[in-house]
Amino acid sequence: MTYEIRMAGDEDFFGWLPLFEGYCRFYGTELDDAKALIVWNWIRDEADPLQAALAVDEEGRPVGLAQYRPVPDTLAATRGIHLDDLYVDEEHRAGGVGRALIEFVHARAAEIGTGGVSWITAADNADAQRLYDEVAERTSWVLYEMGA
Repeated sequence: MTYEIRMAGDEDFFGWLPLFEGYCRFYGTELDDAKALIVWNWIRDEADPLQAALAVDEEGRPVGLAQYRPVPDTLAATRGIHLDDLYVDEEHRAGGVGRALIEFVHARAAEIGTGGVSWITAADNADAQRLYDEVAERTSWVLYEMGA
């Protein structure tokens, strides 16, 4: 099966929504209507840095998403991209969709600077890490979070 990777458009909300809901469910977070609309509005707002790419199957149905944003790399004085969310519908996993979405985001990073792409994943997300280990270098950075 072949897939087209393209930017999400206004007409893609109802194709994007089940993918984002699946992503949220995977990470144990409930997606309510308000949260979905806020994130979608960020994606569609040209003034907001969050962008979304979709993998679309031959029937035009979105089967994967990558949500990302440009970020400065101050140590290198350039810009790169942080890949916030990557999700592929379970039926389409292991078929190259995740890799194609990462490559699409990597090409966007080359357009804006030389900072490349960075992302994080859960320590127990072994399936995704197999792909990530093939396409990128695992770092030794430690993540910290401070709640509201």
